[in-house]
Amino acid sequence: MSAPPPRILIVDDQRDIIRLIHSTLDTLGHKFEIYEAPSGEEALLEASRTQIDLLIVDYRLPGITGVELMKRIRAKNETFKTIIITGMTDRGARDEMLSAGAVAIFDKPIPLGDFLDAVERSLGLRRTILPPEDSTTPGQHKTLANLLASYRQDMQADAIFLISDRGRVVVRAGDLPDSSMEVSLMSALAGIYNTSWKIARFIQQDTAAGLHVFRGAGQDYLMVPVNTAHALLAVGPGLADRDRLLEVTDTLLILQGDVKKVLKDMGVATQTLESVMRQRAAEAKPKPSAEPEPAPEPEPVADELADLLAKKKKIKTDELNEFWEEIIETHGPIPVDPSKLTYEQASKLGLAPDLEAGSKKKK
Repeated sequence: MSAPPPRILIVDDQRDIIRLIHSTLDTLGHKFEIYEAPSGEEALLEASRTQIDLLIVDYRLPGITGVELMKRIRAKNETFKTIIITGMTDRGARDEMLSAGAVAIFDKPIPLGDFLDAVERSLGLRRTILPPEDSTTPGQHKTLANLLASYRQDMQADAIFLISDRGRVVVRAGDLPDSSMEVSLMSALAGIYNTSWKIARFIQQDTAAGLHVFRGAGQDYLMVPVNTAHALLAVGPGLADRDRLLEVTDTLLILQGDVKKVLKDMGVATQTLESVMRQRAAEAKPKPSAEPEPAPEPEPVADELADLLAKKKKIKTDELNEFWEEIIETHGPIPVDPSKLTYEQASKLGLAPDLEAGSKKKK
């Protein structure tokens, strides 16, 4: 007998967030039983009726926090996992979430790829969203990790990461002081990294040679591009101080060269900016559309009527009648719209002006 599908409870006071998460979960190739609750009270009621496997909850709910909701549910169910979604950056709040047992914390807007990967990992499912970044062997991966670890000691950094253009950590040496912000931070840095390539194109650089420096509260962040798909990030206290910045930058650039060499030996392509932009432009170039169809020939009736109206003289009723009789003989009867009156019908009903009478009055 097959095991029942995992049961997921989504809790958020914003219906659009619930719909987004629900529809995102539906894109996975796994079967789920998904329950929704717009408040903590309704979530507790749902959890009392169903043994949930995963709680996806906003940190701030009316009258209760996501952490408090976790604790209440855990009193009756000790095995479920929790993913928290939050807009808070307060370190104390994040520490509270991690201490309560959250397996992942995501900032809004939610990075959907990483979110779905966290869902699969939390439920012990086969990972389908984020496969390995490359085909490196364990030995090659160890070489890069050792290289980053060595430079980390030289720079006295807390961590050095090799990240991809999608914001994923490929190789790491060390960890962030606050691991709960890693996914959101890497995603944001990937956006800056990709923008730097666009800027390099505008200023006619063949390679992106920028240095991004961010001074944080207790931690500084330095990022340099490696190639069109990877960047290096160094994290640590005081890295951007005036008396250290030049030395740290020089060390980071030397590491950049060493990583490039290792990636090249591993067979990872390092294209120039110009070749990448040419490739992207070729892919984005619209396919030639089919020749437009020639405009239809104007109806002969319209042409003849236009010629008649173009004559700058008054048209008598007899002339108008002769024109329509000739048209009918040449082209057949004109379809009649039952919702409209002909001129003759309008005349019989007294709804049309007497053209001849009007003409006599003007004489």
